Amino acid sequence: MTESQTMESVESFAGRARAWLAGNMPRTEDRGGRHQAATRSDEQELAHIAHCRALQRMLFDGGFAGICVPTDYGGQGLTVAHQEAFNREVRGYEYPADTQVPTFTPCMSVILEFGTHEQKKRHVPPILKGEALWMQFLSEPSGGSDVAGAQTTAVRDGEEWVLNGSKIWTTGAWWADWGLCLVRTNWDVPKHRGLTVFMLEIHQPGIEIHRIEMINGSREFCQEFITDVHVPDSQRIGQIDEGWAVGTRWMYHERTISGGSPYVTSPAGRPAVALDPSGGAVALIPLARSRGWLGDTRVKELIGEAHALALIGNALVHHIGDEISTGATTSQAAAITRLWFGTSGVRNSTICYELLGANAVTWSDEDRDLGQRGIRFLMRQSSCIAGGTTEMARNAISERVLGMPRERTVDKDTPFRDVPRSAPTR
Repeated sequence: MTESQTMESVESFAGRARAWLAGNMPRTEDRGGRHQAATRSDEQELAHIAHCRALQRMLFDGGFAGICVPTDYGGQGLTVAHQEAFNREVRGYEYPADTQVPTFTPCMSVILEFGTHEQKKRHVPPILKGEALWMQFLSEPSGGSDVAGAQTTAVRDGEEWVLNGSKIWTTGAWWADWGLCLVRTNWDVPKHRGLTVFMLEIHQPGIEIHRIEMINGSREFCQEFITDVHVPDSQRIGQIDEGWAVGTRWMYHERTISGGSPYVTSPAGRPAVALDPSGGAVALIPLARSRGWLGDTRVKELIGEAHALALIGNALVHHIGDEISTGATTSQAAAITRLWFGTSGVRNSTICYELLGANAVTWSDEDRDLGQRGIRFLMRQSSCIAGGTTEMARNAISERVLGMPRERTVDKDTPFRDVPRSAPTR
């Protein structure tokens, strides 16, 4: 949008979005979400991802993709208020949530913040059109939550870099297109000072993908083995050896997955627990009604607790988002929402299990959905691990939001090659 043009009002935009959604997007009662991936075959999962790509393309063609993304890169160049208006209108319609995260945030968010003009021109439009799905190549088998301890290495070779190492816990790497990859380019400086970020095509010679089967039967998590993969320097994000500056913002955008990102479409007013693997309070009410349980006091208490957690989560997202956007608090406050949704996610899974009791342990073919909630109870702790552990969030809150003394480290000024560490997994 040029300076001579007047930006469309939020009210006009909302009305246009309302009419377009009614005429174009499929309606939905309960779109499910990533937790259903465990019950889908590979063919069904690929069909689901293709459907999400098609939905994203519909948003792009309709003028509702990348609402806050600059027009130079295929977006609408509008404000957060416009995105929030669309989020209000999209409730009740299908939308491509399962491919917007982590493609839009943190990956596209990092590219928009640190990429060159040429990189953004090349990579952002395909993201907005649903043509390119991105994943995070961040965690490593030997690193745990110590992201800065990356041992995947990039060595300069003229105008290219040669990458070797392994990444793990990459959701959907087997069907995604690109990865945002944090690697080590300097072993002779402390670990935070020798990192660089690259954009990496996933399906190419030298990258071997192994899928990991979880306790619930899901195989969406992957481990990647990277062997002598050549990457042009033009795919480097940010400065050489200064990848931690990119990484800290990367972590911020990752924490906004729980809510508050201006780039992600997510129905406003939808209770946060409905996004939780438990199935959420929205799913519990009709379930309890169908079983004739709504008159039970304990059932009412559990559903009420789930609903209260949802209300608090939604209010927290809006409050923290407003505080960050106005500069009233540091962007590290996004760790507060990360901590909340991790711990409340565990409780929501437990609420479902407590409500169903024996029905969540043994079930008939007709009541298979009840059993899924029991399996999700076994997976409940994953909400405190995926997307950065809640322990990391607590550290960020205490040190970077509350200003408490930093945790003592013994390798702060030690070259990384001299730091004792476990061997990389190959």
